[in-house]
Amino acid sequence: MSGNPLDNKLLASLPRSDFDALMQRSAMMELPQGTIVCEAGDEASEVLFPVSGMISLVVVMRNGKAIETATVGKEGVVSAMAGFGIYVSQVRAVVQINGSALRVPAAAFRKLVAASPAIGDLCMRFNETLLVQARITAACNALHAVEARFCRWLLQTGDRAGPEKITLTQEFLSEMLGVRRTSVTDVARRISDAGIITYSRGVITVLDRKRLRELSCECYETMRQQAPT
Repeated sequence: MSGNPLDNKLLASLPRSDFDALMQRSAMMELPQGTIVCEAGDEASEVLFPVSGMISLVVVMRNGKAIETATVGKEGVVSAMAGFGIYVSQVRAVVQINGSALRVPAAAFRKLVAASPAIGDLCMRFNETLLVQARITAACNALHAVEARFCRWLLQTGDRAGPEKITLTQEFLSEMLGVRRTSVTDVARRISDAGIITYSRGVITVLDRKRLRELSCECYETMRQQAPT
């Protein structure tokens, strides 16, 4: 798998001189599904600009249970705050959908941020986007039914991952939504029986995006409005 760094919206927005300087200190890397790119409590050693696929930011409790608080695709960056000093991650960053990313060592990225107001501003703006996404997700998890959240998640994933065919186990999805696996099974079956998706051997295919949006909660549209353009 390969990718074009300009597919990342943040990188594409940089002035050419800043983009070229960043490219000189970076390299493309593959992101296989399930890869933990940064663990909670660890110092971030690299900054990732996804150009395809999707990375989940997950809060992990002491008992091992986890729940997704935000996702990052080709619209964003992971561990951007490492550009302003030593950064210890408060979440686990795990690859949810296969893809690739531009990798910049944290030390090199700090030098880039110090030399470029444009790169520093980019980091601050996307950090605010992640905070907003986390707040909306927290409210969604507390207030909305599993079915609506499931549909919202599928729509978000489709937006970030491209083709609306998602390879994902029910175990992984139940962790992302913070619910039991049986709840995911029941919801997936109902939506599949309605002809909105198909789900077989870990592959979810969206057949009717319009109806999926009708079943989703308001949080999908709210997050789309908050996303970088």
